[in-house]
Amino acid sequence: MAIEYDLDISTRSPAVEIADWLAEIGRNNGVFDAPITGGQLIDKGAFVYTRLGTCITVAPQRPPHPWDPIVSGLGFAPTVSVGFRMGKEEETSDQQDDMISLVAPLLERVDGDAVLHFQFEQVWLLRKAGELSLSENDDLWRPRRLALVTQPYRRQTHIIDEE
Repeated sequence: MAIEYDLDISTRSPAVEIADWLAEIGRNNGVFDAPITGGQLIDKGAFVYTRLGTCITVAPQRPPHPWDPIVSGLGFAPTVSVGFRMGKEEETSDQQDDMISLVAPLLERVDGDAVLHFQFEQVWLLRKAGELSLSENDDLWRPRRLALVTQPYRRQTHIIDEE
C-alpha cells in the first residue's frame, strides 16, 4: 500500500501557477535532481519524482460536493491539490522532510486556506483565514522540519470530521 499525502489549497492561483512555483522551489532547494517544470507536475500522464523517489502531482480540483471531507470538516473548498506519494526505496521520514521543504515555501507564495494531510486521518498543518497551525505531534514536526517553516505558526492538533 502506498503512503500518500495531500496538500489541498483553496486559492485564486491556478494549478499551473502552483505547479510552476513548486518546480522552482524544488529545483532551488535540491529536492529535484533533474530539471523539472511546472508543466511536468501538472501533466496527468507524467510521473515526476524527487531525488528520493517521491512522486509529486499537481491537479486542479473540481467544485467539491458538500460532503467532501475538506468542505464538511474544515469549512473550505480546495481548488488545487498537490499529491505526494512516498517511494518505497528510501526512508519515508526523509521523503517527508523533502515534502515539508516544498510545502513550507509554497505556502509563503500561495494565498488562501490549505491543509496537508494523510488520507484525511492525520492533519499535518492547517492554514485558515491566514493563520497557520502545525500539529502538536512532535513525531510529525521534528525540529528539522519546524526549522523549515519560516512564517508564524502555532501548534494545534486538528481533525477532519468526515461526518
